[in-house]
Amino acid sequence: MPSEEQPESESAEPAPPAKPADERGAIARRAGLVALGTLASRVLGLVRDAVIAATFARVATDAFWYAFTIPNALRVLLGEGAVSGAFVPVLTDVREKRGPAEALVFFRRLAGVFALVLFAVSLVGVFAAPALVHLYASGLGDDPEAFRTTEALVRIVFPYIALMGLAALATGALHAHKRFLAPAFAPVWLNVCLIGAALALPTVVERWGLPGVAALAIGALAGGSLQLAFQLPALRRIGYLRLPRPRLDADVRRAFGLLAPLLAGLGVYQLNIILSRNLASYLPEGSMSYLSYGQRLVEIPQGMFALAIGTAALPTLAELQSRGDLEEAKRIFRYGLRLTLFVAVPSTVALAILAEPAIAAVFGRGRFADPVAISETARSLVFMAAGIWAVASVRTIVPMFHALGDTRTPVLASATNLVVFGVVGGTLMGPMQHAGLAAGVSAAAVAQLLALLALLRRKVGRLGLSEVLASAWRVLLASAAMGGVLWPIVQLGEWGEGGTGKNTALFAAAVVAGGLTYLVVAAVAGSPELRQLLRTLRRKLRKS
Repeated sequence: MPSEEQPESESAEPAPPAKPADERGAIARRAGLVALGTLASRVLGLVRDAVIAATFARVATDAFWYAFTIPNALRVLLGEGAVSGAFVPVLTDVREKRGPAEALVFFRRLAGVFALVLFAVSLVGVFAAPALVHLYASGLGDDPEAFRTTEALVRIVFPYIALMGLAALATGALHAHKRFLAPAFAPVWLNVCLIGAALALPTVVERWGLPGVAALAIGALAGGSLQLAFQLPALRRIGYLRLPRPRLDADVRRAFGLLAPLLAGLGVYQLNIILSRNLASYLPEGSMSYLSYGQRLVEIPQGMFALAIGTAALPTLAELQSRGDLEEAKRIFRYGLRLTLFVAVPSTVALAILAEPAIAAVFGRGRFADPVAISETARSLVFMAAGIWAVASVRTIVPMFHALGDTRTPVLASATNLVVFGVVGGTLMGPMQHAGLAAGVSAAAVAQLLALLALLRRKVGRLGLSEVLASAWRVLLASAAMGGVLWPIVQLGEWGEGGTGKNTALFAAAVVAGGLTYLVVAAVAGSPELRQLLRTLRRKLRKS
């Protein structure tokens, strides 16, 4: 596993501010570490979903994905934005201005209050399971058995929220100290546990009188526990593994003051999830699974690098804001956005062209090895892939607001996302069914991106996006060349037959050929992002 920077001595004098070029290089190195952990998690997530798709019938997986929607949506928000956005800037500010001892006091008090809140939320969710199923999947009311199964799964899996909230708090503390290794690889444990549960537990839980798919809910709880436990040694090394002491002091209130708008954003996000899940529950059997498996594939580029850039940049942006250096913060922001588009744009092109081959090669086995399941999931993937670049850019831009201590403005952009999704998804689900909902997701992401850019410019002035656009043209050129290589390879497969040896080999060849084409054309076009990534890689290899 990659090595991490050595912990700072708390008694040492503060290090002088890093030079801009050094800091941008450090962000690339940290982003690479986060991306590596995220890639491991996403690849295991693909294996997990392939195992689930091959093991359980689609009616059972629909029930699990509905039940897991609620705690998993909160995991996404907590793990990928809310806690870090509210907590890292406050912790950084306390440590910069009042020292590490006061920062530790703040952390222990916040952890105590946050744990009490999470416990209460988990308890309410367990008792309110029937109402939650009605809220998120009202279409299941016409199928009593599916409704009862989903309700049972919600009761089992809901405490996952508390585990993930505490894990996110640990992640925030480590990120504030620029420790990225343990948080990057902790999510791997969820997928490991779900794979193990799918393979080993169905017959066990059936003997307990539960449906076999309840094994997945138990696996989720085990995975959440290990995600938290995996970060505890790293917390000990920075001196933060102490008993929580709940106290709502001024600093804790300030953190919750930043968190409150993010929770309002969660409300908007949950309305979006409620709307999408409810619409899907009125579509034919399997629609929820088709959307979930398509989403799994687009999450690889969205999470692997876009989330990594935002995560790695937030502590630096928070420090620059604390020092009042807004211009350097904007330069870091543009740098992160260029790196994000360098990965997200070719991912959009590749997954749109390789949608059916990817589904066939990854999921086309066992109960999922039929032409209808493959083609219907591929339809959702094509339209979700169209929005990868927009979702990735959103995840890079939001940390800029958080570093500025502004967690309210991104909520306005989230509301734009909700409205656009409701209009586009609701209109298209009739003629296009689940693919219409996927198209709504992408259209909403584009609208949210435009809103965020407009709001950020109003807040900080000119963003200097001409630099980003110049880079984007090189990325588009290289992506078009890659698409020209991929398309003829796709025509050679019999994708409706699933993950046969021939199809899997063709898919692998397409990925390799497309990736090499993109990198070669990007190099010829003089891509500065590629040069930076290569410099970072060479530095890592020299240290290893």
